[in-house]
Amino acid sequence: MPAQVTHDGRTRDEVARLLLEQGPISAGAVAHTLGISPTAVRRHLDALLADGEADTRDAPARARRGRGRPAKLFLLTDVGRARFGHAYDDLAVSAIRFLAEHGGEEAVRRFAEHRVAKLVGPYRDTVAGQPDLEGRAEALAGALSREGYAASTAEVGVGEQLCQHHCPVAHVAAEFPQLCEAETEAFAELLGTHVQRLATIARGDAACTTHVPAEDPQGRQAPTPNGGEPA
Repeated sequence: MPAQVTHDGRTRDEVARLLLEQGPISAGAVAHTLGISPTAVRRHLDALLADGEADTRDAPARARRGRGRPAKLFLLTDVGRARFGHAYDDLAVSAIRFLAEHGGEEAVRRFAEHRVAKLVGPYRDTVAGQPDLEGRAEALAGALSREGYAASTAEVGVGEQLCQHHCPVAHVAAEFPQLCEAETEAFAELLGTHVQRLATIARGDAACTTHVPAEDPQGRQAPTPNGGEPA
């Protein structure tokens, strides 16, 4: 295989991974982060778009500079996310459908709880051992990243925002939201506070986003975004 083809493949994988972990993101930000030319970035982005692995959306008005056409942001589609593997396929969907048919909704809920307990169980002591909520959120993000969820945290308003840029079970969770619900409940238990799920890949969002409200010195929970009730 020619060296140029191999190099292009590696670079395209790097571009795709950046869209996975930070998307929606501009072409300029991709070029800056990876240290490659804007022309090369556009070539790889165009290829991902042509293959159905990426999509675009307009940048928010507050992020635009000057007049003219709205800036474009890039993010991966479900096809693009498949580059990084899915833990479940059609067989898993069929199996849970069978479980729902023969065991009912309660059986699906118990399965979801069992699955997430196995997922976060090995990291429970590490997360719980952190001295504050910010530290626990960061430790949880690290644990999720090790399990393939490409997670990160950011301080947003009065609290932390936990983002999972990849979901290995998104295709299953789209049909069985119990998986997302059990995950949210497990996060709340691990972090020691109510959390609110704001977005999920399973519903077509760019990332699974969970708001983790801060607490004031008296231990009262801070308000959730838009006055909503915690999930």
